[in-house]
Amino acid sequence: MKDKKVLNISSEVVPYLPQTNQAISSFQIPKNINDHGGQTRIFMPRYGLINERRHQLHEVIRLSGMNLVINDVDMPLIIKVASIPKERMQVYFIDNEEYFKRRAILRDDKDKLFPDNDERMIFFTKGVIETVKKLNWAPDIIHLHGWFTALFPLYINTYYKDDPIFSNSKIITSVYKKDFEGVLSNDFYNKVAFDEIPADHIKNLKKADFENLVQLSLNFSDGFVMADSETPKSIETYSHKKEIPGLTYEASQDKDAFVNFYSNHILK
Repeated sequence: MKDKKVLNISSEVVPYLPQTNQAISSFQIPKNINDHGGQTRIFMPRYGLINERRHQLHEVIRLSGMNLVINDVDMPLIIKVASIPKERMQVYFIDNEEYFKRRAILRDDKDKLFPDNDERMIFFTKGVIETVKKLNWAPDIIHLHGWFTALFPLYINTYYKDDPIFSNSKIITSVYKKDFEGVLSNDFYNKVAFDEIPADHIKNLKKADFENLVQLSLNFSDGFVMADSETPKSIETYSHKKEIPGLTYEASQDKDAFVNFYSNHILK
């Protein structure tokens, strides 16, 4: 893995958020790649509950200031960065007053999903991709964690398909346990269709439940990881039908599993 560039994208990362399975994996995997000579960068949303002073976040002026069009509305993009203590790893935070200022992650104080999570996903997706372009940092691997990142493979293979910085990037989707019921949004399909993405690519968004979001991500991925012991069997079955390299939950528990998976199955 020496000098290979791995971009990790997640809605949760420790030490900035509580220690869920996803948040821990989103830290440990890039740390292990770093330890084996790889280059890693991590992207996550800058939720309002993240203590900027404690974690020493600061805005990167040269990366901020762009407006992203979300469903025909211009939304300003702010980029902040911090370094994980003792780990030589930079974490980039996608920020916007409308979408991420609230002191919560994806749910309100009644544990209901925010109704604008669909727009937050689109904004996060475009924000990360545009920032990586500005950094001129072409990743060999893009590793996605959780359903909130489900749009990345779609957008990289359609909306940004002509961008040379991602032309050689391999995409891996890590699937975690099902953590919401019902549909994320009834308007998701139309909001993504606004970006002129072919209708046959986004039919999963007509019923944007957990399974369909994960399937959408897998449809455009080069590999997958069953990252939780409670991953739905339907998703595991679907991932095997895609005939792309995969890593089981049990296999992923080996400390060097991802170095081997990247090197021998994704980058071979």
